Order: sequence, then C-alpha cells, then structure tokens
Amino acid sequence: MPKTPPSPPLNADELRRRAEARLKEKNSQSPAPRTEADTQRLLHELQVHQIELEMQNAELQEARDKVETLLETYTDLYDFAPVGYFSVDEKGTIMEVNLTGAAFLGIERSRLINQRLQGFVDPPSRKLLSAFLEKIFSNPGKHICELPLLNERGMPFWADLQAASADAAKGSRKWCRIAISDLTTLKHEEEVRRRLEDMSVANQTLKLEIIQRETAEGALKKSEAHLAHSFEQALQMQEQLRHLSRQLLLTQEEERRRISRELHDEIVQTLVGINVHLASLTTKAGGSLKDFRKEIARTQRLVEKSVTIVHRFARELRPTVLDDLGLIPALESFVKDFMKRTKIRTHFTASVGVEQLNNTQRTVLYRVAQSALANVHKHACASTAKVSIRKLDGAIRMEIQDNGKSFDLERVLFAKRHKRLGLLGSRERVEMVGGKFGVESAPGRGTTVSAEIPISGNGPQVTPKTTS
Repeated sequence: MPKTPPSPPLNADELRRRAEARLKEKNSQSPAPRTEADTQRLLHELQVHQIELEMQNAELQEARDKVETLLETYTDLYDFAPVGYFSVDEKGTIMEVNLTGAAFLGIERSRLINQRLQGFVDPPSRKLLSAFLEKIFSNPGKHICELPLLNERGMPFWADLQAASADAAKGSRKWCRIAISDLTTLKHEEEVRRRLEDMSVANQTLKLEIIQRETAEGALKKSEAHLAHSFEQALQMQEQLRHLSRQLLLTQEEERRRISRELHDEIVQTLVGINVHLASLTTKAGGSLKDFRKEIARTQRLVEKSVTIVHRFARELRPTVLDDLGLIPALESFVKDFMKRTKIRTHFTASVGVEQLNNTQRTVLYRVAQSALANVHKHACASTAKVSIRKLDGAIRMEIQDNGKSFDLERVLFAKRHKRLGLLGSRERVEMVGGKFGVESAPGRGTTVSAEIPISGNGPQVTPKTTS
C-alpha cells in the first residue's frame, strides 16, 4: 500500500474527531463482514493503517524537532548577532529587539518594547531620525543613516543605521527592520587616522620649514662668508690704497729730489758756466774779434746744452708728442729712446684704430708702457721685449712682453716695504678709466703685462705699424 504524503501536525482531539468521521463514512460505504475472511482482511487493513499513522506521527515529531532546532538556531543568530536588530513602526515605537540591540542601549529587552527609539537619540539628532523613518516608509529599498545614540547612562555613541520597510504588516501597523552597528571604534580609528594625517601634514610642513631654515641659514652663512670676504677685500684694498698713497708721496718726493739734483748738477752748473763766460766777455772786450767769437760759440753750446736738458726733463714729465701727435707716435718715440738707452731690442706693433681713445685713456696706456719697460730694464734681465697695441671689439688692448726672469706677483703687489708704485700704480691707473689690468709671469716664459680699456664705436681697421 503506498505511503500517503505527511499532513500538517494536528492536536489529539481534532485527529480523533476526523478519524471517527472517516470511519463512519467507510462503514456506510462498505457492508458489514459476512464471513471470517472478511473480518480478517478488515483487521489487517486496520493494523496497516495504524502502522501508517504511527509512522506519520514519528515523521511529524521529527519535523517538529527539526523546526524547534532551527528556530532555536535562528533565535540565537538573531539575538547574538554582531548588530542590533530593531523592529519599529512608523512612529519609531520599538516592537521587537534582539539582545545585541538591548546591550547597545544598556537596557533589558523586555523594558525596550513599546518605547520610542527617538528617546535613545542625542536630542540634536532626533529630527534626523524622524526624517530617516519617514524616508523608509515612503520609499522602498535600503536606507542608511549615521547618528549618535544614547545608552541608559546617557553616554553617546555613534551608530550606523541600515533599514528597509517590511512587506507584511503586524496587525494594523506598518513596521520596518533597522540594523544598528556601533561605529564608536570606527569613528575613533578615523579620528586617530585624521590626527595622524594632520600630524603627517604638520610634520611635512615642519620638515619644509626646517629645510627652508637650513637653506636660509646656509644662505646667511654664505652671505656672512661673502661679507667677510668682501670686508677682507675692502680692508686689503684700503691697505693697497694707503700703500699707493704712501708710495705716491714717496715717488713724488723722489722725483722732486731727482729733478732738484739734476737741476743743481747740470742746469745750475751750466748756467754758472754761461755766467762765467759772459763775465769773461766783458773783460776781453778789447781783445781780438776771433777770441771774442770763440767765447760766444762756447757760451752758445752751454745754452744749447741747457735747452736739451730742459727738454729732456719736460719729455720725461710728459712728452709733448703725446698731446700733439697721439699715442702711437709717443710710444714709438719712447721705444726708440728705450732701445738706445738700454740696448734691449724692443719690437713695437700698433694699429691706428687706437686713436679713438681720449686724452686720459692715451695717457694711461703710455704710463703703463713706460712703467712696464722700466721694470723690464731694472728687474727682468731681459734681452728682448715686445710692445703691441691693437683694437678689439669695443676695446683697445696693449701688451708688454719680455723674455726675462719671472717674479712672485702677490709679493710684488702686496709687499708692504715696496718703495715703488710699479704694477700697483699701473693697475690703479687702468681701473680708474674702467679698464682691466693683468700680469702673467712664469719661469721660462717671462712676463706679460696687459691693459684693456673699453671704447665706444668701431673705428677703421688699418694695417698694423711696426717699429723695431
């Protein structure tokens, strides 16, 4: 006999009532047994039916046990979930709550039923909860909100609310399920993270400020070092100027002494000789005309000698050819006289374009050449020298080279006991007119003195003029 499908569980009275009704129906349809065989068959059917009922009852009991087990499992899952579950109506009245939700609020679950959820919200945020509930019941779907809740002791904590309206109504009320999570730890972590980020930003700002300060400190130290170097240079330049002034005074005094000696030794003696001869002429007025003429000729030679000496003094002080004819003729005349006096073979090369220089610039270059050649004669022990002056782009450059011995440039320029103007005076002259002065001296290569003076305009380029 096939098994009938299990029916839903019934209580004992209902099951008995339905069984008696079914038996009456069966008796009305089947006639009473007439034979013993019919009685045995009926008894067998009753026994089989009893066994079927027992089996159905066992299956129903097993299903009931499973349902109770599942109910207990899901109840535990509901009560001990990590989030709080609240069932609330449209007004915010709590209808159901799990143990976790009650633990969040610090109140027993039985005391939470029928209380308003708004009473557990921080007062400034209660309007936000009302708007959240209104949104849940007016718009289907999932809704999320964050707001501060209060426990029974009035301590606030941040909560995350996720809710959706329920399809089935409980009685006449609409309701929704709200899942509440405690965000206090998360908010604390966010605050810590924000503070760490602020500290990181502040740290970066501090590092930048430190770098800027270190850069400023380095720049300040560099500036201090530069100022100290400039101050040393200024002191050195001041010392050089003092030295130059002293040497200028000494040079002027030496030049005056030399001129005085020359005048006394040559001019005065010559004039005395002229006076003696003139006096002798008065005593010999009655003599012969021949003797008279000899005395006059002797006196004229003395006068010519005096004129020559005076001219030499004037030329040494400032050659008139420099003012009358220009720099190149003056240098050419000076070089010839230098070779004649010193026996040092000197090669002179010049360009006419240098005549663009003004009177002061020409005088500076002439004095530089005069001083350089004087040093060649007195100190270099050279056999040859070369003076060249040429026009560059925007400047006139003069070089005086010799094949003599070299010297220590620093010692010569900054020696405190140096009694001559020399290179220091030449440099001051050139820098006075905005030029550049240079000296190069090396063993085996002699010495080169250069002076470069800027000019305006571009003069004509001509074939160089050479004098040896």
